Amino acid sequence: MQIKGLFERNIHRSINGVIKADQSDDANVWQELDEYVITKELDGHLRKFFDTYLASLDNPAQASGNVGVWVSGFFGSGKSHFIKILSYLLANRQVTHDGVTRRAQEFFEQKITDAMLAGDIARAIASDTDVLLFNIDSKADADQSRDAILKVFLKVFNEMRGFNPDHPHIARMEQELADKGVLDTFKAKFEEEAGSSWDAERDGYTFYSEAVATAYSAAMGQQVSDADAWLERLERDFNSWLSVENFSRMIREYLDHSGKQHRIVFLVDEIGQFIGGNTQLMLNLQTITENLGTICDGRAWVIVTSQEDIDAVVGQLKASSANDFSKIQGRFRTRLSLSSANVDEVIQKRLLKKKPEAADALRSLYRKQADILKNQLSFSKTGRTFKAYGDEDEFAAVYPFAPYQFGLVQSIFESVRKAGATGLHLARGERSLLDAFQSAAKAVGESEPGVLVPLYRFYPSIESFLEGVVKSTIENARKNPSLQDFDVLVLQTLFLIRYVEEIPGNVDNLITLFVDQIDVSRKSLRDQIEASLQRLEGQTLVSRNGENFFFLTNEERDISREIKAMDLTAA
Repeated sequence: MQIKGLFERNIHRSINGVIKADQSDDANVWQELDEYVITKELDGHLRKFFDTYLASLDNPAQASGNVGVWVSGFFGSGKSHFIKILSYLLANRQVTHDGVTRRAQEFFEQKITDAMLAGDIARAIASDTDVLLFNIDSKADADQSRDAILKVFLKVFNEMRGFNPDHPHIARMEQELADKGVLDTFKAKFEEEAGSSWDAERDGYTFYSEAVATAYSAAMGQQVSDADAWLERLERDFNSWLSVENFSRMIREYLDHSGKQHRIVFLVDEIGQFIGGNTQLMLNLQTITENLGTICDGRAWVIVTSQEDIDAVVGQLKASSANDFSKIQGRFRTRLSLSSANVDEVIQKRLLKKKPEAADALRSLYRKQADILKNQLSFSKTGRTFKAYGDEDEFAAVYPFAPYQFGLVQSIFESVRKAGATGLHLARGERSLLDAFQSAAKAVGESEPGVLVPLYRFYPSIESFLEGVVKSTIENARKNPSLQDFDVLVLQTLFLIRYVEEIPGNVDNLITLFVDQIDVSRKSLRDQIEASLQRLEGQTLVSRNGENFFFLTNEERDISREIKAMDLTAA
């Protein structure tokens, strides 16, 4: 059996590692729900959220100041995925795939083993809830006024109800017509006058001012004498009306009209990035959350994500402003901080889960090769312990990878990004690691069991994020007639560990990182690596410092401009 046949799920399937708020087609939603892993950390976050959410159901009057949730975490920590899963659960989203239809709650029947948490989720989703999930940056206009966040909230609310999202005064007119029960009359008359449907032309309403005025007059029984002046007055009056308090009252009226148990939840992705250092935007967010809480009696919630926790964001704002931000912190009492601590568990369950018969075969293989594996996966002079296989079950769970690679690759992604060799969009968490491990597994998929994944297999996943000067340096080595293909792999491995202080690039460690077969000869690898390093030294690409190897930036030697630009200075 080939390695690709060991896995329960097809290793070549498309996995959406980057979760987008606006990606809501059934195929993507099904995969997100089906493959979502409830780690120990996420289990705790779900409990904390639903405890707070249910408390507002039981005591709505006391919940008014507790409707804000701040979800923080680094790039790739899974915060966007977490609030998206929350949105599916709160709406109990129905999805269909390959002729099978399921509700979001059904996907979690096997994932959540605690009956009390499962019961809490069931009770929370029993009431009707409107869920508005959006990335604020993609929904916002260029407007950066203090009401910018309010305008985005209004936009997505209008969009959810089918009203014009881009022209709020027109949406207000549509709402008035709908409240009077004459919106269909208005649309029919507009189409009669304009020769086109209202929904198709409403964004260009100014070109159809006479048709709009005529349709409005017919629907409302009010004569409009000057269409252009009437539309201008409509916009002017709306701008005077718009405030956080009036918006919150509009939400309250909508909720009351929909039913006393009806709720609405705004889930806002990347709010911290949108706010940046703008204190007015932060105050705008505070006011919206506060007013929605008090005016709507705990039935309107605001859940936001940010790369930093709220204390860090507020601390930065305090440093540049005299404003008192204690109220903002009080509006977001529920704070969920996501780390990547359990990313190995996510990868194992989403990507590496084996078929039962394959797992048995791997356990048998481990029992035969346990002593060899222990010797193969040994490191020297490291700053922390890099794990080898603990037992046959762990071997079956993580194969064809080694346990140390989960922590090491995560450290590589983080350290390379911090060193400035990549753009800051390189994730250190779940999303980039998932892609990296899938790519590495696919690379050895045609091989038979016994093959292991060496570290250089992870380089292609990080390469696309690297600055051009870094990539070109390694590409130039590939084209150098004095070097061999193996030398490029050594160079890639040296680069990957360059900024990870805990693992020096000595020969013994390089041998371990290059192990690609359970029974490969370490002596043979040593000879290959030593010869490669000699060739690389001859090309001034690496230098020997004791047992360590580093990229050079010594201006006294003949080194290309690209190497210098990498700023990889010998320690």
